[in-house]
Parts: sequence; structure tokens; C-alpha cells
Amino acid sequence: MKYTCEITIDLPRDEMVKLLDNPENMKHWQRGLTGYKHLSGTPGQEGAQTELEYRMGRRHMLMVETIIKHNMPYEMHTTYDVKGVHNIQKNYFREVDPTRSQWVSESEFQFASLGMKLMGWIMPGAFKKQSMKYLQDFKRFAETGTSVLQE
Repeated sequence: MKYTCEITIDLPRDEMVKLLDNPENMKHWQRGLTGYKHLSGTPGQEGAQTELEYRMGRRHMLMVETIIKHNMPYEMHTTYDVKGVHNIQKNYFREVDPTRSQWVSESEFQFASLGMKLMGWIMPGAFKKQSMKYLQDFKRFAETGTSVLQE
């Protein structure tokens, strides 16, 4: 399953990318994130791996992020692995004008189990909706400083 989401943020690209590339800020725009732990490689660089911990309702999830390409401020590609799902994220950051930037996020989900394949086939909109929510929450945090932790 593949899809693309994009959003325009009212900040210059360098300022937006600086906020996005700081792992301390993730908790302010990634709902459900309860922790992260560096596993291997140089943090923030290609090949680095981080364990991300999420709680969504009663569901607890551990996922491993691997940085595939780190060419900031232009692009960053990562993979996310959780039981039965491999997610490839290609993120591109463009200048719209001197005060606005655009984040384009290409997502590809590869499902290992029949159950997850069925869920991806039946409910593809739920995956895209969650991705868009992260972009919208980041936009709000970047532009206004409002954290999802305040809700």
C-alpha cells in the first residue's frame, strides 16, 4: 500500500527542519509516543536505529526506526518496523517561498501477515488519516508551539 501526504508550514524550511530533526520535539507532535531509545549507529545519521514506544488506547507498540537517507534540509528517508509491518517513509522538504515550506511524505506499507494485509486492503484510509494527523500536529507545533501533550 502506497500513498502521499503533504502540508505547507508557515516557517522557512531551515527552521522547520531544525524542529523536525530534533528527537526531543517528537513528543510534541506524535500522539501516543511515550519514549524513544537509541539502539545503534550515530544518532540522526544514516544507519542509526531508534526504538520508539507508543501507547494508543490499550494498545502498546514498540517500533524500530532506521534512518536510510539523511540529506537535510532537503530529504530524510526512514523505515519503521513493528511486528508484521514494514513501513518505508520518504520525506521531502521544499521551500515554497522565504517564509513557508512544504513537507511531502511518501509512505509505503508492506504487510507480513494475512491479517495485516486484509486491514491494509479494507482500511487504507485509516493509515493515510493517521499520517496526515502527524503532519497537522507537527504544523501546529511548529507554527504555534502547541504540543499534543497539552490536550
